[in-house]
Order: sequence, then C-alpha cells, then structure tokens
Amino acid sequence: MTTPFSGTATGRAGDRAARKPHLAVVGATGAVGSVLLGILSERADIWGEIRLVSPPSSQLRSSREDPHSRSAGRKLTVRGEEVEVLALAEEVFDGIDIAVFDVPDEVAAQWAPIAAAKGAVVVDNSAAFRLDPDVPLVVPEVNAHAARVRPRGIVANPNCTTLSMIVALGALHAEYGLSELIVSSYQAVSGAGRDGVDTLRSQLAAVSGTELGTTPGDVRRAMGDTLGPFPAPVALNVVPWAGSLQEDGWSSEELKIRNESRKILGLPGLRVSATCVRVPVITTHSLTVHARFENEVTVAGAHEILASAPGVVVCDDPAQGEFPTPADVVGTDPTWVGRVRRALDDPRALELFVCGDNLRKGAALNAAQIAEVVAAELTA
Repeated sequence: MTTPFSGTATGRAGDRAARKPHLAVVGATGAVGSVLLGILSERADIWGEIRLVSPPSSQLRSSREDPHSRSAGRKLTVRGEEVEVLALAEEVFDGIDIAVFDVPDEVAAQWAPIAAAKGAVVVDNSAAFRLDPDVPLVVPEVNAHAARVRPRGIVANPNCTTLSMIVALGALHAEYGLSELIVSSYQAVSGAGRDGVDTLRSQLAAVSGTELGTTPGDVRRAMGDTLGPFPAPVALNVVPWAGSLQEDGWSSEELKIRNESRKILGLPGLRVSATCVRVPVITTHSLTVHARFENEVTVAGAHEILASAPGVVVCDDPAQGEFPTPADVVGTDPTWVGRVRRALDDPRALELFVCGDNLRKGAALNAAQIAEVVAAELTA
C-alpha cells in the first residue's frame, strides 16, 4: 500500500475532489495508534494512501507510546494490507492531506506545524493545542462545524476523560441549557499508557490469593517499587489523583475537564468542578455527573434526548441491575449512560453515570471521526 511520496501542498487543493484523500498516522505504533489502525479498517473506506509514521525513540518519553515498538521499518496491518512504518521527517508529509498525531505533547508541538505547513490538516490527540484559540477542539457529535475554521491548519482532539462524557452532555445541553457541572471520574489505568496497564497487571498478580487489604499499608508494602506511573497502589485500591499537580492542589486532568468542556460547548463561563480518581480497571473511564441546567428537567425527557443522540446508548434499569460498567462497555464505541435521576433538591439538575472506552471514543475513534469530517470537506 505504501507508495512513493508525490505532490506537495502547492497545487493539491484542485485535485482533492478527484481522488480519495491521503492520510498519515503519526504515532502508529502506540496504544492509541494501534486502536486507530483497527478503526480505520472497520469504518468506511474513504482513504487513498494511509502512511504510517513513528517518531524516533529519543522523542518518545510519553508512556502512551509502546517502548517495545518504537522503531521505523516494522510493518503493521491496516485495511488488510501490510504497511511499513516510516521514520518521522518532513518529507513523510509530502502528498498527505490529513495527518492524525498521537504522540507526546512536545513532539506534537514541534511537528504538527511542520505537517500543516506542508499542506496537511492535522488532527492532534495531544494536549499541545487544545486550548489554543486558533485551534478548534472538536467532538463531531457536538460541534463538527468548528472543524471548518482552523487558522493554524490544526484540529485538536479532546482528552479521553472529557470525551467519555461530553457527547451525552452536549445532547442534554442542546435541549436544556447547561449551567454547571460537578464531576467525579473513575479512570482506567490505560489512560496512563502501557506502563499503567503493565503496572496494574503486575500488582494484581502480587495480591492474588493473599489476605492483603486488611491492615493499614499492607498493600503498599507488598507493592514495593511496582507503583509505576501512580502515586499509590491501584490494585485493591482507588487513587484520588490523575495527571500533574497544578495551582491550588488541582490536577491537570481535572482542569482539562473544566477547560475542554467549556470550549467544546461554547460556554466560557460554565461552572465546572472535577475530582479525578484512578481505579483498578484496564480500559474504559467512568464518571458520575451532576449537571445543572437553565431549565427544569425530567428523567423521561433526558432518556428521550439521550436515546436519540448519535453516539449515545442508554442502559438504565436499576431494578433489573442494568446500568453501564467498564467491564461491559470496553471495546465499544458509544458513550453509555445510566442511573439517570433528577436531583432530589433541584428540579433543574440531573445525576448520571457515564462510561466510555478511553482508547476508542476517548481517543482514536474521535480522531478518526474528525479526520472523516475534514476529508468530506476537502473532497466536496
């Protein structure tokens, strides 16, 4: 499938409508990149060449990138064909119309503008550009129109935690007018990359068949140096921390929920408070959401809105034990919503429980959807 590089930014616009757009996946060997390749093989075949790219190992300090598969030259399967992975360099963007980046922030900050200068529209999954006022932050079910205005040639993909809830909240906001969010997240260890997954699996093996978890500190002592990217044991535990320390004790993950929700929904003054918690789950983030609206809400009305919203599945019958859990949702594309209740003391507030696969809709799928939106525009 790999073809010789052809074309440059100059003169390409006129022939885009006559062919399928060419796509580059930068970070194809990482955890999210691997999921993206599978998604590209599952969805409609709208692409011409798909070019796979890997940054040099010296630039892969992010735990999201697989430390065992960093080198260019290996071959990966996409759409049933083997494609050689190329080393990141300016020339890999020759002839490319859209480039999806899943690399560390510092790599994206350096290379996304280079790809854009070569004529590619960049869809970036890092945090490097999410809050840039000249870069739209897009969730196609909520604000697909925003992807059309991209002064820097870059479209940003939101954080996985925000993406796990925002499709459902966007649908409710369109009907009721969102005014406040109070969120607690229960985040899977894959949000910390392969190192997070490996750490949890090793910790689970260490505690299996033991009586650990019955005395203060026994789990932590048993873990020794196997905490990995977490500040405390995750096995037999929950850790009220995700991200890096920010001002006044907030974490970067908590501020991402606040800032990204505001930008995606076009509500710069939205009141948002979040607490992020790491839980012993491999993949799929969950959140409890207290959402207050400008108008009075009902459970029946919320169910109707959510059931008809693209990308949302309602699973809500507690009497039958039906509600979403990470173990049931993992590997699926939608946002799953259950435990919908009207707040006991506020007729304008809803309580809900939300689950979403953080590697699919939380990262790779949303990036693929943005790329498809841009591709449709380029070939119109």
